[in-house]
Amino acid sequence: MRLIDYFDRGVRRNPQGACLIDGARSLSFTETSECTHRIANGLMANGMQPLQVGAVLSPNDMDAFTCILGILRAGMSWMPLNARNSLDDNIYILDSNDCDWMFYHSSFDKDMDKIRQGAPGIKGFVCVDRANGDDPWLQDWLKGFSAPAPYIPAKPDDVAAIWPSGGTTGRSKGVMLTHLNFTTMIANFCAYMHDDEPPVHLIAAPMTHAAGSIAFPLLAMGATQVIVPRADPLAIMQAIQTHRVTTLFLPPTVIYAMLAHPQVRAFNYQSLKYFIYAAAPMSSNKLKEAIAIFGSVMAQTYGQAESPMLCTFLSPQDHDVVGNPSLERRLQSCGRPTVFTPVEIMDDEGNLLGPEQAGEIVTRGNLVMKGYYNNPEATEQASTFGWHHTGDVGLKDADGFVYIVDRKRDMIISGGFNLYPSEIEQVIWSHPSVQDCAVIGVPDEKWGEAVKAVVELKTGESVSPDEIMAFCRERLGGMKTPKTVEVWAQLPRSAVGKVLKKDIREPFWVGQTRRV
Repeated sequence: MRLIDYFDRGVRRNPQGACLIDGARSLSFTETSECTHRIANGLMANGMQPLQVGAVLSPNDMDAFTCILGILRAGMSWMPLNARNSLDDNIYILDSNDCDWMFYHSSFDKDMDKIRQGAPGIKGFVCVDRANGDDPWLQDWLKGFSAPAPYIPAKPDDVAAIWPSGGTTGRSKGVMLTHLNFTTMIANFCAYMHDDEPPVHLIAAPMTHAAGSIAFPLLAMGATQVIVPRADPLAIMQAIQTHRVTTLFLPPTVIYAMLAHPQVRAFNYQSLKYFIYAAAPMSSNKLKEAIAIFGSVMAQTYGQAESPMLCTFLSPQDHDVVGNPSLERRLQSCGRPTVFTPVEIMDDEGNLLGPEQAGEIVTRGNLVMKGYYNNPEATEQASTFGWHHTGDVGLKDADGFVYIVDRKRDMIISGGFNLYPSEIEQVIWSHPSVQDCAVIGVPDEKWGEAVKAVVELKTGESVSPDEIMAFCRERLGGMKTPKTVEVWAQLPRSAVGKVLKKDIREPFWVGQTRRV
């Protein structure tokens, strides 16, 4: 099946039901479908061919979401651009991945001249929310095109989307995802999170990231997509109650902000069935708090752009271990491998490891990308020994639950010992005054690297570095206790909410000839 076929299944299932809600605006599945056909005809009338690349640059927005569907209906490859990326990063992504067409929101008016100069291969621009200079407003542009659009066939290994990789270790790479990749992701999702009634999905995290991925299997179920412009904690809590949201995804950092909000217990969350968290490790203490407030609805997935979203799954039932000392460890797990995606632990020589042995998490199967766009070297490097290499260090327990120990690049070697920051971060997160933290290695003449913690406190809280170190020493012992602690007003984060350890680490390694 083509990726757009899953949306069309939702149209058949729930034709008059609400498909998109954005503030006071609402479109049914039938109305949304007609718009996607007209967008596809507009693209084809302007010379766009199947497998050419169409980008959408916008904050969360109903019309921008419809443009994504229109790109797919035209047989083009969708390129999501995160609205919170830097301008230079987005220009690099557009140009290096040969973008051919671009829909954009007027909030990026000031950037458009630089985008035209930096990505000269783009052949057409349409502004989704109003006329902008020489670029037409989407609604005016659509007046020249009718529905339906012709059926554009696609092979399973045709590229449905080119997703920018996270870029946490260098410049972003274009991850080529096929229709078969998305079909596998959707199959994994539906195997674990199906619903007899059309769900209500809240898109609060960027629609270019996991929130947009989750939309496709839910659209196939006839789900309503409630769109809010950004991940504001209060707006999210209000939307859950107002729209009786059943499903949403948020990164842990946003969940932490919700838990710290003074009104977090003022709303009704009984409609929730799946509150999905992913993209970064989550404090097990804060996870227990989330379960107590939101109910037995927390669910974790593990994936990355190269094998999207659902390599593993930790169900709400798997979270039902609070108060059971022999099983509470599972709250630090990302779940067991999903039914359509093998996940194993591998050493540096390509050997698969047994229970409780740490190594690199590897995946294979139809969920794994076709490759990196115009980058065969990186593609080959990521797929040695016949498996996709995630760059994450992890282990499996005897029951098959996968635990992410850390990113390979984040491991600290201090005095010859391998120390994993995530273990230390779990302890610091449990301190009642801590909102978030990052543990890194910094150069040290005696140890080679020394453990350093950078801490962001909750609003109005105060705690000294010595108190944090004493708190860690009591729970971790001397070797894993940070040698130094700094309190920062705010930790740097990526456009999708991940703490940027490379930016935290950089000032401490200036002038060092080696970074280990």
